[in-house]
Amino acid sequence: MTFRTTEADAPSTLDRRNGPHGEVVLRRRDDIYEIIVNGCFLMDTSDGRSERLLLDAALRRTTAAEPAVLIGGLGVGFSLAHASGQPRWSRIVVVEREDAIIDWHRAGPLGAFTADALSDPRVSILHADLNDHLRTSGERYDALCLDIDNGPDWTVTEDNGSLYSPSGLAACRARLAPGGVLAIWSARPSPAFEGALARAGFEDVHSEEVPVARGVPDVVHLARNPS
Repeated sequence: MTFRTTEADAPSTLDRRNGPHGEVVLRRRDDIYEIIVNGCFLMDTSDGRSERLLLDAALRRTTAAEPAVLIGGLGVGFSLAHASGQPRWSRIVVVEREDAIIDWHRAGPLGAFTADALSDPRVSILHADLNDHLRTSGERYDALCLDIDNGPDWTVTEDNGSLYSPSGLAACRARLAPGGVLAIWSARPSPAFEGALARAGFEDVHSEEVPVARGVPDVVHLARNPS
């Protein structure tokens, strides 16, 4: 059987930029927006369940009365918007390395998903590389909710792989308060990464699955910094 892509089905490119980490593209397919990085699909606005679970799972596990959260990756804004709707977070810091993605939220079509959150006084948007921020910032958080790749085994850019290395996981622990929660989204389960989390000194390492329409479920990897 041959499938043909009709003109109505084909996505339209709204913006295309070349940055220090490669090409970033915003596309629209019907009423769905898609972010493509270096030709690799990153995420779209069709379903935000995984991004919401990322925040919910971390919030359930933190013991801080007024926890601070760092969200790694602005993306289409589902994680930020969901965090802004949760009054328990006292501070919400988003680290995004792509100028283009920040612009698409502040002055572009993705602002429809994050306009209220961007005006939330608890929210700060940092234009920075997540790996650099984790290694150089002196701030500590009660939760790190990271969604910058398709998972630890399927990175969008090669340099992202260092986040899931022993030194990257050590940097995550350094940014977490005692008892703080690390939550990392992945497009598929990774038992090897769960082992890496345990070897890095995290406790209560496990994952939660998010069913998808086709294929293996999305996964949120969860771990706790020892108290």
